[in-house]
Amino acid sequence: MAGMGKFDFSELEAYHKRLKQMNAALPAFRIECIKELAARLMAKVIARTPVGPTGDLRRGWTIGEVVQTGTTYEVEIINAVDYALYVEYGHRTPDHTGWVEGRFMLTISEEELERELPALLERKHQEFMNRYLR
Repeated sequence: MAGMGKFDFSELEAYHKRLKQMNAALPAFRIECIKELAARLMAKVIARTPVGPTGDLRRGWTIGEVVQTGTTYEVEIINAVDYALYVEYGHRTPDHTGWVEGRFMLTISEEELERELPALLERKHQEFMNRYLR
């Protein structure tokens, strides 16, 4: 019987090493994606927010910390200005005879970002994969 010969597994071992590195970098990559999405949402919502006489509402937007709960990541986009909710969703006039329509600056921005999300995440995912699997 003939011998099986020699096999060179160095490329396979190098590939395995890169996969392990990629797996270790995955949590940081997820947080990076969340932060980028939050920053994009923040830019959209600020642009849609009325300036008003003081500019407080527009300056009031902040991004909270990224929080992981199990396999879910969350980040809050916050506006602590006391009247932000009324500008977002609308309110009665001070004399209670009419209604001021909401501006929906956060709602519209979220919907817009959601439409852009597949392409953004595909690009980020491809960049991540290229870092480790070239």
